[in-house]
Amino acid sequence: MSHTKVLVADDDPNVCEIIRLYFAKQQIDLVVASDGRQALELVEKESPDMIILDVMMPQMDGFEACREIRKRWDTPIIMLTAKDEEFDRVLGLELGADDYVTKPFSPRELVARIRAILRRMQPREKVEEDAARLLTFDQLSIDLDKREVIAAGEKISFRPKEFDLLVHLAKSPGSVFSREQLLEQIWGFDYFGDIRTIDVHIKKIRQRLSKLPYECIHTVWGIGYKFEVDK
Repeated sequence: MSHTKVLVADDDPNVCEIIRLYFAKQQIDLVVASDGRQALELVEKESPDMIILDVMMPQMDGFEACREIRKRWDTPIIMLTAKDEEFDRVLGLELGADDYVTKPFSPRELVARIRAILRRMQPREKVEEDAARLLTFDQLSIDLDKREVIAAGEKISFRPKEFDLLVHLAKSPGSVFSREQLLEQIWGFDYFGDIRTIDVHIKKIRQRLSKLPYECIHTVWGIGYKFEVDK
């Protein structure tokens, strides 16, 4: 975990000090911000490998900071919240956060989640068994090598996990995958977060493909999701 730089934005100095002491033992470089606005400035200046945002902060809260960061950067984000409420968890994911940790938390768990997310962000070296590197479905094309999606003649920007999830479904048209299966295949066994992250990512994919004249991601009630072009 050497040479990893993590930005923590939290207005509680005690929380920051606990994180600092534990991170030092793990060879993690820590950059601290006391509010959301300062966090935005430090993301620009420091280019951290990971961002940890407390939800409740002065000047700019964690949700707004997450929204602003996602306009410019794909840096992984973990939200810290004192509330164990589904609304906060889902809102954070919808704004682009990769995971969340509920206060009070164990520094060891926080580091484990950081490591898990950074592992998932590494490029996959797995050789694709199928020769097809371009998936085409009428007005939708997915280029696996360029990691590009063209929908209704327009190039659509996807975040890494959204793209991976779309490709996984599109490679098996008509096959139904449960949320658990998708989490295992895309996020891996070491994912700590909420299973609802699948629903949030599916919602994002549907929004990005909204210009298509047909649906291609279908909900199979009580089970999960499938890819099928429904003209």
